[in-house]
Amino acid sequence: MRFNALALVASAIVLGACGGGGEGSNADTTTPAAGAAGTGTGAAMGTATMMPVTGKTHEVKMIMDGNSYRFDPVNITVKMGDAIKFTTVSGMPHNFGFNPETLPDDVEAQFKANMPAGSTDLESPYQNAAGESHTMSFGGIKAGKYEVHCTPHLALGMKGMITVE
Repeated sequence: MRFNALALVASAIVLGACGGGGEGSNADTTTPAAGAAGTGTGAAMGTATMMPVTGKTHEVKMIMDGNSYRFDPVNITVKMGDAIKFTTVSGMPHNFGFNPETLPDDVEAQFKANMPAGSTDLESPYQNAAGESHTMSFGGIKAGKYEVHCTPHLALGMKGMITVE
């Protein structure tokens, strides 16, 4: 009797997990056409292409001093079209990333498009050696303040602020 009850419960779970292609079962994964909201770039609607660097390239160093992990400078101001080169100095591995919950919806797609090759979503690849760097364009990024963090050292407070003018 115990076997039958277990078999019935297991069957119900399997059927529920595999169940039907009914109306609310699939999330809409289509992306609207670029520029659908009149933005010209489509960034507000989830589509964007990488924008080139048209201005100055600034450097932010990623450092460990004793038990302190930090970006240097911790706060940086750039212009739209500038780039930031994030360079590992010590305390690796480092990377840089952005929390999608703190990015305005109308810039998230452009952030993703401008991330360096090998990035996953809004996280750059890890840098495992001193002198290693990745550069991110701020082309197409509207004016605002954007918090940046190092994923492996986020719990240790490695955060910074990027202001785009």
